[in-house]
Amino acid sequence: QVQLVESGGGLVQAGGSLRLSCSASGRTFSDYTMGWFRQASGKEREFVAAITRSGVGTQYTDSVKGRFTISRDNDKNTVQLQMNSLKPEDTAVYYCAARRGTLRSTANDYEYWGQGTQVTVSS
Repeated sequence: QVQLVESGGGLVQAGGSLRLSCSASGRTFSDYTMGWFRQASGKEREFVAAITRSGVGTQYTDSVKGRFTISRDNDKNTVQLQMNSLKPEDTAVYYCAARRGTLRSTANDYEYWGQGTQVTVSS
């Protein structure tokens, strides 16, 4: 079992930045590929970014490429999502997720989830 806790959400103006963090506990963190997903009100949960177990490989959805950066610290059991140049359409609840195995961008492929953190971008 892996427990995930997100933090760092909040209200920011368009063009601003936020840094989300996800703290993991329960199992060997470096055994897990980590992902960030988001869910806007009335919409399905969508993939944002993922990072391999070593941290060398990353994947992003097209809408955040060049603006968001995913990283991880296997010594501290954390994964971060640096979000720059935020847009109102980035408003959503952001979830951290973990899975054994390689990078995936489908929510159903992830086994463990955090409770989410709200990000609101005002225009």
